[in-house]
Amino acid sequence: MDHRPPEDAPEPATPPTPEPATPPAPEPGAPRRWRIDDLARETGCTVDTIRYYQREGLLPPAERDGRHRIYGPEHVERLERIRDLQGRRFSLAAIRALVSGDEQRLEGIFTDEDERFRYTFPELVERSGASAELAEVLRESGVLRDPVEFGRVAYDGDDLDVLRAMATLEQAGIPVKVIRAIGRIYAEGIEATQRRIVDTFGFGGDLEWAPGELDEFRRVAAASATALLPSMRRLVDYTHHRTLQRLTLDAMAQGASPPGDPDATGELDLAPDA
Repeated sequence: MDHRPPEDAPEPATPPTPEPATPPAPEPGAPRRWRIDDLARETGCTVDTIRYYQREGLLPPAERDGRHRIYGPEHVERLERIRDLQGRRFSLAAIRALVSGDEQRLEGIFTDEDERFRYTFPELVERSGASAELAEVLRESGVLRDPVEFGRVAYDGDDLDVLRAMATLEQAGIPVKVIRAIGRIYAEGIEATQRRIVDTFGFGGDLEWAPGELDEFRRVAAASATALLPSMRRLVDYTHHRTLQRLTLDAMAQGASPPGDPDATGELDLAPDA
């Protein structure tokens, strides 16, 4: 029996060509583009991590190309930036703020000089030489706050420095209850002051602004963010020091001893004018 198909039988259907695993090569000079699997390989992230960052709003939306989402160089740069911030122990909330478009202004605020060091609370206490009681008191008074509150996931060198400084006071014989009181005064006072500063920079405070003037001020402040914070810290240090000098003289004039020098008043002529 002849099993050959008739000469007019249709040719068997050709199976569809599998879709390539990556987008076609871009034209010379055009930016590279990746599907999510290729982006994961390019950046060293997992696909699940990339999708998680998208859900959390850390990555800009991908472009649609048929049934696929296509990613570009801006996504690679963003993933590298997120990895850098994670390496510096920033929390997810802080990373979201830093990649939100305000990065130039916020970077100086969130960058610490000694952020390369990482400590748990027990490690911080051990390295500082402070007693556990003092460390807990500073936490309760609002001085030594949980790192999550300022965008971190661990304590750093700045926290260690302040705890060491307070341990020096403790070792000099200053009662812990006095350190607690001073810490709370500073924490509450600075909190109120900084809220007013943030309100001034963010919303103009209680100043009067001409049309467009506040927007121009915000633009200049954002452009000067790198120099702004050191200048503001210098202003705080200067004001603190000069105020302490003035109030100490006032207290001495009323018969009180200056801080740390109980016998110094005898060296001055504080007699009232005749």
